[in-house]
Amino acid sequence: MESKVIKFYSKAGSNIVLRAIPGHFATSHSHINYYADMTYLKTRRSEASAVAKAFVQRFPVETVVDTIVCMDGTEVIGAYMAEELERGNFPNHNMHHTVYVVTPEFNFNNQMIFRDNLVPAIKGKNVVLLLATTTTGLTIGRSMACIDYYGGKVQQICSVFSAVSSIDGHSVESIFTTADVPGYQAYEAYACPYCKNKQKLDAMVNGYGYSKL
Repeated sequence: MESKVIKFYSKAGSNIVLRAIPGHFATSHSHINYYADMTYLKTRRSEASAVAKAFVQRFPVETVVDTIVCMDGTEVIGAYMAEELERGNFPNHNMHHTVYVVTPEFNFNNQMIFRDNLVPAIKGKNVVLLLATTTTGLTIGRSMACIDYYGGKVQQICSVFSAVSSIDGHSVESIFTTADVPGYQAYEAYACPYCKNKQKLDAMVNGYGYSKL
């Protein structure tokens, strides 16, 4: 699969490169014809830092951020985002004037939860929700419901790549959209033309990566 990689460069910075792989892929909610590989954007220091800076530059200066909730293994980006927020003197209500960077857990029922020791980082806090990829927006919806359940308030939603621009009245800030990947398509599984043509899946994919089939 790696030999098929197509690189797309962001206008936000030369260090921000989307590596997309064409094929037939299944997410937990849909089938897609491109897999957006976030591996290097999430794990290389320079790239993660550039993504964080690009996101924070879009925030209104009055945005209050107490906590960043990281999905899809975006903790490195989240840490640099917290650093950029503090460097930019964005408002913060935490006692020590520093930003929490946390990740939810999934229990045996696949429910998103925060353990008791992390609840203070969510309850009453102004939250940025950070994701690697968004295809249908269902993960964002689940994440927002979880944060709301624990008493947090989502102020910003950031997804490095997103096929949707808003969820439930909240805009989704993204570095890359479907307009950056010519021909990108997402289908309900029952309506997938690749499946109808008996074309086998190349891989199962999610925000963490892919597993070849």
